[in-house]
Amino acid sequence: MNILHIAPFNVAGVPITFVKAERQLGFNSRLITLAKNPRGYEEDICLDLPFLDFKGFTKFKRLIGGKSRTEITNQAPQLTEIPQKWIPNKIEKLFIVFREHFWKSKIENVLDQINIDQFDVIQLDGGIGFYRNGRDILELKRKGKKIICCYTGSDLRVRGVIPQIDAVSDLNVSVEFDHLSLHPKINHVFFPFDASNFKLVASKKDGKIHIGHSPTNRAAKGSDVIIPVVKELEKKYPAKLVLIENLPYKQALELKAQCHIFIDQLGDLGYGISGLESLAMGIPTCSCLAHGFDEKYPDNPFVVVDETNLEQRLVQLIKNKELRYKKGAEGREWVKQFHDPIKVVQQIRKLLLDE
Repeated sequence: MNILHIAPFNVAGVPITFVKAERQLGFNSRLITLAKNPRGYEEDICLDLPFLDFKGFTKFKRLIGGKSRTEITNQAPQLTEIPQKWIPNKIEKLFIVFREHFWKSKIENVLDQINIDQFDVIQLDGGIGFYRNGRDILELKRKGKKIICCYTGSDLRVRGVIPQIDAVSDLNVSVEFDHLSLHPKINHVFFPFDASNFKLVASKKDGKIHIGHSPTNRAAKGSDVIIPVVKELEKKYPAKLVLIENLPYKQALELKAQCHIFIDQLGDLGYGISGLESLAMGIPTCSCLAHGFDEKYPDNPFVVVDETNLEQRLVQLIKNKELRYKKGAEGREWVKQFHDPIKVVQQIRKLLLDE
């Protein structure tokens, strides 16, 4: 089977992890990204297209599309329709036409080079193709290709589906558990995450308990609550906040490896890749969980926290070295069992065959 992944960016390394697992299973798998991920994750074929993520792009999107286009929070969205549909306004349409005019020749050259017709399955990691009106995906569908939409983050919460693509998708999957409530026909699969890339850490030994937190977006992580709580604990216990923010990926991992405790996020949306990294390192990890996740997966290793109990749970971990070791060991084994990329890919293949 030949599988082509298309993604705006290699978000959190998820698309390339899919590709590597599929190759291990004997598939011919490729990934085309529209632009480079700013955190420096590995690429396969990167088009490096213009007008996609320039300086001030977030402000520009807000200017032409309104606040809703860029507002990312840690709360479950209150939607008026499910799934939410992306409908551009007139200014957005003009910008997209302008942008895609410059993209067209480069996209077509790359598709000719890889022989797009050889691929049996097209997986859209983010639910979009090269063109926002979905004309490229509709053409591939007409040629008999299977279309998978895989949602990986805020795409369903903030943007919604591309209606034309959603209408022809053979399978919808999401690595985000809360997305189950945002689309009537979607399946949850675990983040593909290779724990073998991470070693058990030797936490820093300076007499203090290092508590890590790594927000890529403070509003999405609940950092406005997390940071003050840990700062208060520093006054009462031998604790130290390790804030890992706006750093290259390698440097961020080096700092994380020095931590005794890690806090992923608060809110309604559940854990992310950052929490999986700390679990894979054997670091006890605190996080909220999406509604229903704890009931479906009661053996998960997270120290489940919210705004009301965060301080209490952290104090328990600070005081109890054995508890930290226990939760850390459980975490690494759980990630290896549930987030194994090979298992995730096999689940998606099975779901596609069952459709």
